[in-house]
Amino acid sequence: MSGKGRHRRTRRVVIAVILVLAAGAATAAAANGYGWRNASDDEPAGSTLPAKTAPVTRQTLADTQNESGELGYGTDVSVAARLSGTLTAIPAGGTAVARGEALYRVDNTPVVLLYGGLPAYRTLASGVEGPDVKQFEENLAALGYGGFTVDEEYTSATANAVQVWQEDLGLTETGTVEPGRIVYAGGAVRVAATSIDVGGAVQPGATVLSYTGRSRAVTVDLDVSEQRMAKIGNSVTVKLPDGKTVNGKIASAESVIVAAENPQEDDTTKIRVGITVDDEKAVEGLDQAAVTVTFVASQREKVLTVPVAALLALAEGGYGVQVVENGTSRIVAVETGMFAAGRVEISGEGIAEGTVVGMPS
Repeated sequence: MSGKGRHRRTRRVVIAVILVLAAGAATAAAANGYGWRNASDDEPAGSTLPAKTAPVTRQTLADTQNESGELGYGTDVSVAARLSGTLTAIPAGGTAVARGEALYRVDNTPVVLLYGGLPAYRTLASGVEGPDVKQFEENLAALGYGGFTVDEEYTSATANAVQVWQEDLGLTETGTVEPGRIVYAGGAVRVAATSIDVGGAVQPGATVLSYTGRSRAVTVDLDVSEQRMAKIGNSVTVKLPDGKTVNGKIASAESVIVAAENPQEDDTTKIRVGITVDDEKAVEGLDQAAVTVTFVASQREKVLTVPVAALLALAEGGYGVQVVENGTSRIVAVETGMFAAGRVEISGEGIAEGTVVGMPS
């Protein structure tokens, strides 16, 4: 074969090698475009060291999220009248009402606040039995009335105690309790707003007033996708309008339907989170304010971490880091844990606090 023919084949081989190298470079560039470095991008052990490094640190990582919230006294609860007549007295907004006190007065007789979760739904009289009887008797005993056994039976002894209670309230001493005479709430309340003026007519079913709890609380509506943040008992941080922060705890979480502001849009489902603040004095004077709440879904304490950018995508799968020590570098495979705030939890052979790892330049 002539020298000229061999020269053509040599050129074809060289061109093929160049094309293969170019394809490999394109593949590496594509991999870098997705944010992960490849282990092959770094020089082998003992070669040129990375331009930048970072130490492995031991710290607490937390999965956190900031959400807008509203500081106030919680959700308003409306009170509908069960008695008819003329409204003769009603507390002003902001007034605190405790067990045994009048929420309002109809025809100069009190509608009394008691504590409990079961609404008053029937007349209580001798011979009636049930959990509503026990709830009422617990309140009667808490107010200092005795001579009866607190149980689910409304006996003549209960009726006698009720007559004494009615006398103290200025009511006719019947020994029976009509459902419109008492209103149950979870505890002491704060009147939020009134719906009827003194002298106005009170009709059964008409809203007389609304109330809230007496303790300030924060309300946040989370997207359903963020439900992991709404774990009852978890601690949160509340940032107040003046920039100060106060700690709090998640006290409640429930699914609610939030009406769309635009009638052409669909209503949305939210997770309504109720938060109590640990220090009431820190929020004194703030009846209502916009706040920012930092939720913590989970955290890992005292774990080894590196910047996420230090991770290398290994050819065999998984991740590694470029460990730099004694003037050389080597690739070490690692297991990853929590990702948070630009850092990642890692563990691997020889990885310890202070270990130096390579970073992209």
